[in-house]
Amino acid sequence: MQLLEFEKPAQELEQEIEVLRAKASAQNLDLSAEIETMERKLAETRSGIYQNLTPWQRVQIARHTQRPFMLDYVSLAFEDFTELHGDRHIGDDASMPGGFAMLGDKKCVVIGHQKGRDTKENLKRNFGSAHPEGYRKSLRLMKMAEKFSMPIIALIDTPGAFPGIGAEERNIAEAIAFNLREMMLLKTPVIAVVLGEGGSGGALGIGVADRVVMMENAYYSVISPEGCAAILWKHRKHAPEAAEAMKLVAPDLLKLELIDDVVPEPIGGAHHDHQATADSFREVISKHLDHLCSLDTEQLLNERYEKFRKFGEWNEA
Repeated sequence: MQLLEFEKPAQELEQEIEVLRAKASAQNLDLSAEIETMERKLAETRSGIYQNLTPWQRVQIARHTQRPFMLDYVSLAFEDFTELHGDRHIGDDASMPGGFAMLGDKKCVVIGHQKGRDTKENLKRNFGSAHPEGYRKSLRLMKMAEKFSMPIIALIDTPGAFPGIGAEERNIAEAIAFNLREMMLLKTPVIAVVLGEGGSGGALGIGVADRVVMMENAYYSVISPEGCAAILWKHRKHAPEAAEAMKLVAPDLLKLELIDDVVPEPIGGAHHDHQATADSFREVISKHLDHLCSLDTEQLLNERYEKFRKFGEWNEA
């Protein structure tokens, strides 16, 4: 498993516990008291690490390769997922899967960014960076959800939309801009969840929603910390300072009222327990979905409009 620098003290204690257990088993010794003491120390160490994470450390967790991705949540939190393909213009985009699913007793449409864990899968999923046809496919599915009065769950996890020549030729900017306008007008509930990375317009292209929710260790920003550091400090090594200044993690964005809720993760982050994370995800999303589904269409659209109109703070001299 990928080990982050700040996780090493906890890993060293885990290794010491394993050595004690192996010694107790091999030599038939009773080391239960020593092991129990070490386990308490491990729990305290983990708690100390993960309750005091810096924004940059949360960014590192958000990018962890063992973190649950979009299709992991679909498998663990939803039932009866049926994937649909194609944008009806160019083709399909494997980095933006979507289809019908059940969340509890509610039929819904799920769309989102999917990353890969190895080179082969990352090439197939384009590292979670969608092409124009991915955004057009997502809008096609959202319009289908509107037609059949089904809520939409958008799962965001991307460093940004694909910036290649082909994407520009097929008008990636127009595809995202069109989604922004059309999502604001959808006559069905929309919930967007930032699972890990929420980068720039690539995230916003499926992020216009009645409720925007973030996982505890995710980030949502107009630019990556490295990109910001390269512009303002002229070097990527200042990414930790940029992450602090940008207020891009869930606690800061909740305080600024730019998101509506945070899904708690297990101690150690979502990559340590996929099922527990999915259970927390389902609980929070179901709560918001129950409320949104109780609103009539006019109230839903009015509240969505007001939500985005009130973003931002300023002072008048």
